[in-house]
Amino acid sequence: MTSQIIPVDPFDFIIFGGTGDLAERKLLPALYYRQRDHQFSEPTRIIGTSRSKMSDAEFRAFAKKAIQEHVAKEDLDTKELDKFLGRISYIAADALSGEGFDNLKKELGDSERIRAFYLAVAPALFGEISHKLKEHKMITPKSRIVVEKPIGRDLDSAHALNDLIGKDFHEGQIFRIDHYLGKETVQNLMALRFANALYEPLWNSAHIDHVQITVAETVGLEDRVTYYDKAGALRDMVQNHILQLLCLVAMEAPASMDADAVRDEKLKVLRALKRINGNDAPKQTVRGQYRAGASAGGPVKGYVEELGKESDTETFVAIKAEIANWRWAGVPFYLRTGKRLASRVSEIVIEFKPIPHSIFGENAGPIFANQLVIRLQPGEGVKQYIMIKDPGPGGMRLRQISLDMSFAASFDGRAPDAYERLVMDVIRGNQTLFMRRDEVEAAWAWIDPIQHAWESARHEAQGYTAGTWGPSASIALIERDGRTWHESA
Repeated sequence: MTSQIIPVDPFDFIIFGGTGDLAERKLLPALYYRQRDHQFSEPTRIIGTSRSKMSDAEFRAFAKKAIQEHVAKEDLDTKELDKFLGRISYIAADALSGEGFDNLKKELGDSERIRAFYLAVAPALFGEISHKLKEHKMITPKSRIVVEKPIGRDLDSAHALNDLIGKDFHEGQIFRIDHYLGKETVQNLMALRFANALYEPLWNSAHIDHVQITVAETVGLEDRVTYYDKAGALRDMVQNHILQLLCLVAMEAPASMDADAVRDEKLKVLRALKRINGNDAPKQTVRGQYRAGASAGGPVKGYVEELGKESDTETFVAIKAEIANWRWAGVPFYLRTGKRLASRVSEIVIEFKPIPHSIFGENAGPIFANQLVIRLQPGEGVKQYIMIKDPGPGGMRLRQISLDMSFAASFDGRAPDAYERLVMDVIRGNQTLFMRRDEVEAAWAWIDPIQHAWESARHEAQGYTAGTWGPSASIALIERDGRTWHESA
């Protein structure tokens, strides 16, 4: 994917949790790619920190191994890798005791470079690290702090966590990251809507029948056992990723691409979402948990067997959501996400209303509603499904085809990973693709009543066989409205 690479100003990138899984799989490879594409200016530095005692050389060896394992072989450049490793150093620091923070301060020195503190650690440490940075006077006007989800587990805890960080950093310095917003196709949704005259006049309840958003995974618990069983699919996926996608589909055109202009419009959508209370939850939501089945061509255990204890945590959620405003009144948004589903796919489906009357007669065959399918992963691209005449003699026979725009086929080169884009946006100070405090809290204000309804009614998770598309109740949720889930291969 060819584009002009613009170098950023020199910066210090400090990774708390520098020896952890996120640093290994995502952050270090993302930073290497930006090095390889000559986006760093001198003297940029990358500093890893964690409780583990480790020398600079040992951390460089860790970083080199991470890059060799998580970067495509054809993208490895020995010269650039050596230059990248030369930027790296390591400081052992304990967020709870404060031991090592003086050493980190000494390492940073009095430089006026941009400082990005990336908290790739458990949320319980966010406030501790934030306070230690302030106590040791490491927060400068050019400092930013990056925090990963989860931002709380409900509205109250999110509010408290935001307060903790907000005591040390002002809102313009806080970057709440959701890697879904860094995906190329997600940003193309903005371009599709607001850079074309074709769609926006039709982007409303007069022309759109419904919207589907699916984020499906084939994996099970993997290495997230402890966190996931406390969170569940509603908190882990719907509160952040899926609601962010919903906002981008449903929001009004912002005045500009300025960060606050975009986030103001997303906030309006979150506040317009109809609350799903205890009476509505059984009709508008489905909770599921996978049982033993088959995935990736082999047998897999059920959630409880993988976990090793009894649990009612949901691994699947489907929701019929509604937005109470003029543009979307009467248009249902069907949301679903789950683990151990039939295929790995993230996509947004916009289904337009059917034609009011067919002039073609019965022999022409069925006429399907137009659909716009935005595939986020894998095989990023956009498909517009339309009706055409089936070629050949024999009268007017209609068939559905797709106008297909595959990113891989349409653009040369590799598409940067979401973390590459978002890390560089942090350095630039561009918060457009990051969540503002009021966005996070508005999302929790919509999620909490659903969670409370499930708990008060003891709404048990329904079993579904691993390798399928979830509980049968999910199919009923949409089909009782006369609609069907779009299920891509």
